[in-house]
Order: sequence, then structure tokens, then C-alpha cells
Amino acid sequence: MTVGATVGILFTPTVWKALDDVSIWTQNWPWIPRLKYGENKAVATVSKMCESGCAVKVRTVAGEAFGTMGNTENPISGGGVCPLCANGVQVKNSPNRIKSPMLKGEAVTWDKAKEIVAEKLAAAGSKVAVISGDQTGTINEVFSALLASKGSDAFYAMPCDMQSACKAWNGLMGGSGQVGYDMKGADVVLLAGADALESWGPTVANMKAFADNEGGKFIFAGPFQTKTASVTSKWVPVPAEGMAAFTLGICYYVLQAGKSVPAADFDQFKAMVMSGYTPAKVEAATGVKADAMAEVAKQLLTAKSPVVVPGGSVGAHAAAFALNLLLGGGMKVLPEFAKAVGSAMSRAEMMKNDILQGVNADLLFVYEANPAYVLADQVKAGFTVAFDCVNTETTAAADLVLPIPHSYERVDDLASPYGLPQATYTMGAPVCKASLDVMNAGDFVLGLADLGFESFQEVIDAKVSAIGADADSLVEGNAFVLDETPDVSGVTLAASVLGKAASPVKGTGAVAVAPYTLLNVGTANQATTPNAPCTISNNQLVGDKLVVMMNGTTAKKLGVSVGSKVKLSGGSGECQALVQLFEGVMDGVVAAPLGMGHTTGDEFSKGKGDNVYKILTVSSEAATGASTWAGSTVNVAKI
Repeated sequence: MTVGATVGILFTPTVWKALDDVSIWTQNWPWIPRLKYGENKAVATVSKMCESGCAVKVRTVAGEAFGTMGNTENPISGGGVCPLCANGVQVKNSPNRIKSPMLKGEAVTWDKAKEIVAEKLAAAGSKVAVISGDQTGTINEVFSALLASKGSDAFYAMPCDMQSACKAWNGLMGGSGQVGYDMKGADVVLLAGADALESWGPTVANMKAFADNEGGKFIFAGPFQTKTASVTSKWVPVPAEGMAAFTLGICYYVLQAGKSVPAADFDQFKAMVMSGYTPAKVEAATGVKADAMAEVAKQLLTAKSPVVVPGGSVGAHAAAFALNLLLGGGMKVLPEFAKAVGSAMSRAEMMKNDILQGVNADLLFVYEANPAYVLADQVKAGFTVAFDCVNTETTAAADLVLPIPHSYERVDDLASPYGLPQATYTMGAPVCKASLDVMNAGDFVLGLADLGFESFQEVIDAKVSAIGADADSLVEGNAFVLDETPDVSGVTLAASVLGKAASPVKGTGAVAVAPYTLLNVGTANQATTPNAPCTISNNQLVGDKLVVMMNGTTAKKLGVSVGSKVKLSGGSGECQALVQLFEGVMDGVVAAPLGMGHTTGDEFSKGKGDNVYKILTVSSEAATGASTWAGSTVNVAKI
């Protein structure tokens, strides 16, 4: 009977029909994703997930974004895309998105949010500040114009090389415009602390220039052998706090070879370098051997179009600019694009305030930045309004959180990312509709004050018109290039300031910290993206543990070895990490990756590693008085 029943069940259609019905039923659950059918497009726009921004094309089906690729028609990307922007769609669809306006953790309407901010703005008077994580957008004009309407100039950029360059070129040296570097056309490129192929400047454009530079020689100077250094012709070990002195040591040989520049303080500069930056004095200050500096100087002097690309402190940038002026090579000066909002600050004015010296305001606007993660001790505000599209440490701490559209859902632009050799403007338009209760930050701010525009789209239209670009071409993803050269005849060599650069500031800890950024790990404003964890090396992360690197000599002095658990103490906190040995790190230096240790976010970033920003020490440069992290030191204890 059992056999007969089994055979009967196999042959009766009832069971199979029931299973088929169950299958159909489960496939029609309301939460099951539905495939989209429709036209397949690649739509040009911009992505703001990295600091410089990428010109990309977003792949869509029936108006829904599903992938990101580079834009071959745009000179910024040349068809490439950085690790952060490559994950743009995944972040857009992330459950970490902010879904509606939130007041102290409770959802509110946009009308209520505007009412609250308007009241706070009226009460704050001129004690209003803005922190922006966007280095390239016209949105900064809207924010700075709002500040101007309140009698405030408290606009702050997050710490970046663009700011150091502006403070050196536009401030110390009296230049106008923005400095850029022709790495593609140079036959010798000295990367003086600039990790150009990994995290410095427009990395995609830098990699394209590196690949297209046939026969060019790249030299990297820095405290450890980064990914950029590993593919250059030579690595010169130079401590971060000694980069300005090292660069002026190169100037010594260049001046000795008879090079000059028609600057008002040239004689003073030459006398200062020839007496204060002799090979022996620079070697004593930095540890760099005289013959190593002489060899670098020789290659720069024999090159037809050399260029020095700086990274780090204001003093290091000023020294590099002076060396570039002496060499007369591939350093370019770019004009600034005309403003759309008349009362807005210029880019140099936006970069003037030093956020490392602290921010204190009654009302603080934070735009796509994460100061609570990077600068927890420096930023104080009575009431904070955070504009972002994802949850961060800053949105978690803010009083009012206002969700903005993702880059692919809004109009935005890229104006001359720092490092490009030409003034380049790219516009981005929405490629898909916003699915959450979001609003463009520009539209919200324009509703708070009469700045002459009704919408941010009008501001972008005015920007395109002001710079003389073709709007139709920009919508297609092409870039507008402005071929003008600002007058540099009044530039000085900052001789009186750089005379102090040979006395680098260094902390009191036992080991110097060389913090570094990897785009697949994240930046100060953007946490690790969903597809990135599988690309992170065990030199940065093992399980959930941060990994720091040091060489064998340093490890022996500290009594640690591969895999040792250590505590690094410095700045205002401490970090725990595992040790990895790497002989590409200078003696007495520990290389530590930035971008980990998030306490807010998704499963790909939250609780991974530790936050190295906690152990960095803010100090003032001896040469310029500007704040810097270069020279941070820590004490290392085995756990």
C-alpha cells in the first residue's frame, strides 16, 4: 500500500500543481524586486563621492540607475572612475540613506524644518558658519552668499590639499587663480608628498596622465612607500614634517645652477636658501642625505619640462611653488571661473579659514561633510543643521538632519578640481528620480534668504552663462575648458616666511605617524562603500582590526612583531591595531590608514578598524603659522 501510494503521488498532478501555485505565490510577494524593462542608456553626470568628484556615465534601464562607468568624452575622467564613485549606485540604493527630515531623531516635514531653521537663522545674527565637504561645486556660492547676507565670513572647508595650496599661493605668495600641474606633459615629476595615483587630487585624471606620459620619470618623496611610490622611478624617504625643508634643499642646488625668477624678493629668497638650507643643514633637519637631494635636483635641472607636485602643509606647498617658479616647467596657474551668485565668496576666500583652529557658532550648516568623525574636538555649535544623503557621525550628532538627493538624483557641477592643469567645468543633471523625501540643499537655502534666485537650477544656469559655456554640450557630459592665464608678475617667493621651514614641528611621542588615505577604504567625508571591503588589504584591516605598518628596526625598538596587538596614544585619544612589517616605512614611523573606525553607517563601514584621526595632533607650522597634522607622533604600547 505504501509503494502504491508513493507511485500514485508521483503521477498525480495535484502535488505538482500545488507546488506550482506556491511558487507563483512566493514570486508575487510585494517585497520581491521586479526587473525593469525599457531603454538601456548611459547618461552623463557627475559624482561627488570623492573629494575631487568624477565625471561619469550612469547606466540606466527604464530610468533606473544600475551601474557607473567612466566618461571617455570628459577630460577629467578620460573614461576612468575612482573606487568611491564606481559604487555610486550601491550607495544611492543603500539602506543607510536618510529618508526624511529628522529633528533630534524625530521625523518632521520640510515646512517645519524650514520654519525651525529660519528662526535659528534670525536669532543667530552673524554667528552663523558653514562647513562644506564639496571642493568643486557652485553650491558653495549659495552657502557663502547666505553667510554674507548675515554679515559672516565663517565658511570652512574640510582639511585638504586644495586649502593648503590656496593658503600658500593666494595668501603667502600673493598669487591669483589656482595652481595646477601638467603631469602628462612633464618629463620629470617630483611628487613631494602627493600620493597622486591613489588619493591626492583628481586621481583618475592623474592616473591617465601617468599612463599617457611615455618616457617621463616620476619620483616620490614621503615618509613611506605608498602605492604611488611603488610604481615611480624612485622613492626618497622624507619625513612629512620635513617636506618644506627638503624642497628648499632642492632649491639650493637649483639656485646654485644659476636659476632665477623675476620676483620682488628673489635676492632675499636666494640668500635665505643658500645660507639656511645647505645640504648639511637639510640633512640634519630631515635625515635626507645630500647626495639624494643632489640627484633629484640634477634630474629636475636637466628636464625640459619638470614639475613639482606638493602635498601636506602650507609651508611644503609654498616651497614647492617657489621651486616650480625657479624651474619654469609644468606648474600651471588656472583662472577662476566667474561667479553665478554676486555676493558669494571666491574660492580662495572660501579656503581662507582654518578649520583645525576650531569652529564655534550659534548656527552651523554642514554640507556633505563629516566633521564629527574627523574634528570632534574642533567643532562646537549651538544648533547644527546637517545636509547629507547618508547617515554619518555628523548626522547622528546634528540637531536637524536634512536629506539631500544623491549625486545621480540632482543637478550639480565640478569646477576645476584641484590639480588639473586646465580650468575645467563639468555639469551633471539627474539621471533618475529621487525615491525618498529629499530636497536639494541649494533650493532649501535659497528659501531662507533673498539671494536673487528661486531655485538651484537657476543658479547652475547662471553659472553656465557666466563662464560662457554651451549648456547643451555640458548636459551631454562634455567639459568646458577656460584657456586663460592669470597674471603672476606680482608673485613673491615668500622668503620671509620660508626661512623658518627648517625647524619642523614634531610631537613628543616616541613614533611619528604617517596617516594615509586609500579611496577603496574611504575619505574624511565618505565611508567605505558596499563593494569595497573585499578589496581592502590585510595591510590595512584584518577582520575588524586596524593594521598599522612599520619597518623591522622600529618594531624591534618597540618590542613588537607581525600580528602584535598595540595601542597607539596621541592627540586626544587612542587606537588599537595589529602590527604589520613593511620595509617601505622610514625608521621611527608608523603608517596608519585613515577612513576606518566609524560608529555610524552600514555593515560595510561601521565598527571596522579604528579612527586614526583621534591620535593626530594639531600644531602650528613654524614657517607659516597655519595648523597642520604633519609631525603628529604617538606612543606605542604592546597589549
